[in-house]
Amino acid sequence: MTSQTTIDTTGSGGDAPASPSDATPGKGLRGHPWLTLITVAVGVMMVALDGTIVAIANPAIQKDLGATFAEVQWITNGYFLALAVSLITAGKLGDRFGHRQTFLIGVVGFAAASGAIGLSDSIALVVTFRVLQGLFGALLMPAALGLLRATFPAEKLNMAIGIWGMVIGASTAGGPILGGVLVEHVNWQSVFFINVPVGVLAVVLGVWILLDHRAENAPRSFDLLGIALLSTAVFCLVWALIKAPPSEWGWGDVKTLAFLGASVLCFAVFAFWETRVKEPLIPLALFRSVALSAGVVLMVLMAIAFMGGLFFVTFYLQNVHGMSPIDAGLHLLPLTGMMIVGSPLAGAMITKVGPRIPLAGGMALTAIAMYGMSTLETDTGSGIMSLWFALLGLGLAPVMVGATEVIVGNAPMELSGVAGGLQQAAMQIGGSLGTAVLGAVMASKVNSDLAGNWEKAGLPPLTPEQEHQASEAVQVGVPPLAPGTPDAIAAKITGVAHDTFISGMSAASLVASGVAVVAVLVAFLTKRGENAGAGAGAAHI
Repeated sequence: MTSQTTIDTTGSGGDAPASPSDATPGKGLRGHPWLTLITVAVGVMMVALDGTIVAIANPAIQKDLGATFAEVQWITNGYFLALAVSLITAGKLGDRFGHRQTFLIGVVGFAAASGAIGLSDSIALVVTFRVLQGLFGALLMPAALGLLRATFPAEKLNMAIGIWGMVIGASTAGGPILGGVLVEHVNWQSVFFINVPVGVLAVVLGVWILLDHRAENAPRSFDLLGIALLSTAVFCLVWALIKAPPSEWGWGDVKTLAFLGASVLCFAVFAFWETRVKEPLIPLALFRSVALSAGVVLMVLMAIAFMGGLFFVTFYLQNVHGMSPIDAGLHLLPLTGMMIVGSPLAGAMITKVGPRIPLAGGMALTAIAMYGMSTLETDTGSGIMSLWFALLGLGLAPVMVGATEVIVGNAPMELSGVAGGLQQAAMQIGGSLGTAVLGAVMASKVNSDLAGNWEKAGLPPLTPEQEHQASEAVQVGVPPLAPGTPDAIAAKITGVAHDTFISGMSAASLVASGVAVVAVLVAFLTKRGENAGAGAGAAHI
């Protein structure tokens, strides 16, 4: 007798299929494993796409709404932060009330928030609804993994996760391309409006296809204090990182240190509380699995390198090389293509040899690619850029697939939602930290070099206020040109701005490369999931 059960919550009055083999067309399509995969892939695609599609639209949003560099960062950081703060809680909700319900609620809310962004006429509203997007996205992401874990038998789970990872990877990398098409030929609002029909499709498929599965010993209560402590800890950490650059508070400022200290304190109290509460938000026993812990750390490090680096690449292509949004997106096609091709290949390789070697190799390629991106110049040709972008996509593919299998497969079935939340929280925290940390590196380098480069070019001295404004413009690759500036002076200012931006992006890319090197070492601590067999094949009523 197993410790798992499947509860029918569909309203049909009968028992849910005991295994995927029972979900034949003769008995209806509800609960069919491959149709379930297609359904959750539509919803997941919408969230993953939105994580990067906005990157290509950021310059247009900044110009149209008159936003500052820090405000543009919050379009990304607010989204990632909301996801990161709420993903584990959302996973717990799925474990408690059913992953089908949380998935559908998440899809509806995400699509509605997307439509609201498209109707917004201020940067404050855009950021507010981006936060709501993140909250609803958090509901559906771990629910998708929970549904896959419960639906697929052990021998096919890794294949399903591989395809799931391919969808996330392709959507994440394909965001800038689709964003470029929409921004150039429609407007930046269309980047968000596109989620509405996708959300409708996901809801229709979800109501028709998805079957709820729940473990017999699923959680029955909520760790409210744990939720508050973890949310506060993550918020304080990212807020401190965003405000720490010299253009804001500075790293040694008392406010920066206070937020960092509050974050550390909340993390410590959270860890202590989780050992005392009856049903903790994150059972710390999960982290007794070295492989699971390594998988979580690996996702954070991968996302720091990937998301943080991608943030600056879009400004480099558009503002330094002068590309249109669609051209910038097309220049990232090698990255997208290699993730699409590499993800199923990585899934097959991981099934055959285990995750350790593919994960280590993937992060090694990522480190090389980020180092290569640190060598980009203002006149670097498309061929060289494509080489580094393709290598980055090839390196990221096995990490997207393998780290997910390591985390979810090493967690017990009744905590599949929490494990899914951990996997996604790790990626979103990494993305938020990557944007914040590498943004801080960029800001520091620009502030350090701008005055000297400006003086060497023989340009008129800047007042402190003018230097601050020029620094903010240069951080996104925009020359700080006043109306009516003579052509000769404008050419000098443009050269200084682009050279200074390149120096900042190079420093940020080198940091990202170093992070990826550390991730190579972490990858050697991973191993195949020990509890993958506790899925659909073990679910009996």
